[in-house]
Amino acid sequence: MATFTLPKNSTISKGKHFPAPAGATKVRSFKIYRWDPDSGENPRTDTYDIDLDQCGPMVLDALIKIKNEVDSTLTFRRSCREGICGSCSMNIDGLNTLACLKPIEDVKAEVRIHPLPHMPVVKDLVPDLSQVYAQLRSVEPWLKADTPPPPDGERLQSKEERAKLDGLWECILCFCCSTACPSYWWNGDRYLGPAVLLQAYRWIADSRDEHTGERLDALEDPFKLYRCHTIMNCTRTCPKGLNPAQAIGDIKKMLAERVV
Repeated sequence: MATFTLPKNSTISKGKHFPAPAGATKVRSFKIYRWDPDSGENPRTDTYDIDLDQCGPMVLDALIKIKNEVDSTLTFRRSCREGICGSCSMNIDGLNTLACLKPIEDVKAEVRIHPLPHMPVVKDLVPDLSQVYAQLRSVEPWLKADTPPPPDGERLQSKEERAKLDGLWECILCFCCSTACPSYWWNGDRYLGPAVLLQAYRWIADSRDEHTGERLDALEDPFKLYRCHTIMNCTRTCPKGLNPAQAIGDIKKMLAERVV
């Protein structure tokens, strides 16, 4: 089970209970982490009993219903509702995932919802992602080429070259993988984490990029790359079915072969 970063000198206390409407027959309890930094109070867990007959099938549907009809103070991120934007990443039933892709029926008991683990919390289910985005910028996740593009077209790839990007370009930067990684919990200030390293490899593997050596040089560091201990939490939790551990292994292999 993941652990969570709490405000200093605080504990999670029992919160409010919001019962389901009278006459509801298909009720599920949602236990949700709540913390408002402006209140000066400790974090708490509020319980919301929701009538599933009046709710959509996904956890995000329940959160939106709670926000709109039960408790307007509940705070979370969301946007596309289709598993594309990565905004609604959170810890649901002990696993980092996207609320819009998590069916309520997949959770057999009460639905426990926390923000992504080991991240500073802005409010309720909203983590502070400043650090991971700064780390993402550090690997320069864009095409770098010195030669100009063809005057009458695009930079071309063969089908084989393009296939090397499959399993990389699909990353939506939800950071479920990085926040599930114990190595990132312990060394997040120096280890880049699986999400950022997968993004780095996406450009290392791109045949159109002309700065592969420079990118590898930047990653050859005891902490940036080599704090990965192949625990595989990243691959297990990825809501898009990607394998960040494989990308990290491929970077290590390229560095090893380059030394030899």
